[in-house]
Amino acid sequence: MYAADPDVWRFQPHPEVWVMVLGAVLLAVYAVKVVAPVAMRPGDVAYTRRNAFCYGFGVLILWLASDWPMHDISEEYLYSVHMIQHMAFTMLVPPLLLSAIPEWLARLIMTPNGSVGVWVKRLTNPVVAALVFNFVQITTHLPYVVNTSIENGFFHYGVHTVVFTTALWMWAPVVSPIEEIRPSLPGQMVYLFLMSIVPTVPAGFLTFAGGALYSSYDHSVRLWGIGITTDQQAAGLIMKVVGGLYLWSWILVLFVRWNKENTTEMVLVATNAPSPVEPELTFESVQAEFDRAGTAPPER
Repeated sequence: MYAADPDVWRFQPHPEVWVMVLGAVLLAVYAVKVVAPVAMRPGDVAYTRRNAFCYGFGVLILWLASDWPMHDISEEYLYSVHMIQHMAFTMLVPPLLLSAIPEWLARLIMTPNGSVGVWVKRLTNPVVAALVFNFVQITTHLPYVVNTSIENGFFHYGVHTVVFTTALWMWAPVVSPIEEIRPSLPGQMVYLFLMSIVPTVPAGFLTFAGGALYSSYDHSVRLWGIGITTDQQAAGLIMKVVGGLYLWSWILVLFVRWNKENTTEMVLVATNAPSPVEPELTFESVQAEFDRAGTAPPER
């Protein structure tokens, strides 16, 4: 059994997290001040207000999820908080950071000439991205991986890096700033629907397992009186229910956007429809109309 420190709320500094956050801020400043004037094409904008908001909010969530107290509670006391932390790493931060990247910068990251090569398209294919992400998700919930990440700091940060990187990969087909990488809106909806089903496997594993799955969380220090079984069940419900509702919210937004685009397109087609062709005016047609009315045309 793992011996947890009974002083749950002791402050534990994480300078590596502070360095990471500071580096993210400095990297953004460097991209805007140094890279943008050289790399932007005519008509490009260095960044928009939306880019700045998404980046700032994404870095803030990453900081809160990585620093004290969430980091320490999630790694030492409650696996349910650990699940909340990983939800932040995989569901909240990646789409925000991808939305924060201007298109000119995304193309520069892909290739120096701004083109999107064959291998980039293959790697960001929704099937490939989904397979890699879900393989990592299932693997990182195995007891050996969880227990080793708690006991080994280097392995712990390696797991978090892999989880975060594959999450960025997973979200690329939906929120990539490069249009060629994203499938159609119906394709994105199907993709996210399938992504909401796959977590059923590890979530069910956590919810219905009997006894302690992870020895690192099986100790006498029970924060807020939450038992080990209840903790595991809560983690499974967070993964399946909260994660599923979150993905379905994205699907709803995409459906509304798709419906709006279709409606706009139909209106444009209707308003630009050619007028009915007027019949050619001839003497015979005029004579026929007078005959139908029972009157004679005026003498010329």
